[in-house]
Amino acid sequence: MADLSKYRNCIQQILKEYAEYVSSNDEIEAQIIADTEGDHYQLLYMGWQNKRRVFGPVMHFDIKDGKIWIQWNGTEEEVGQRLVEMGVPKEDIVVGFHPPYIREFTDYAVC
Repeated sequence: MADLSKYRNCIQQILKEYAEYVSSNDEIEAQIIADTEGDHYQLLYMGWQNKRRVFGPVMHFDIKDGKIWIQWNGTEEEVGQRLVEMGVPKEDIVVGFHPPYIREFTDYAVC
């Protein structure tokens, strides 16, 4: 059975670590959005860089039916593997940004 509390903590820990990456930049703000009732978690960056607007999601996770759905990963890190290293079973991770027909070829859950 999925440990939803653990899953929430793992997701939020990853988001906090990535939020700290931009904390030294005064013009870019990292915001963590955590809807713990609906189990939606997102990190977004906003601000200005070289006179250009920066705004968009960096990572987005959902917890649905006891599984962590990676809905978006705008980093180079394989966050699925990171979750596994934190103790989340591969069968409880869905790479939601892959189409369903591709998911069966990953090491993670199909849905």
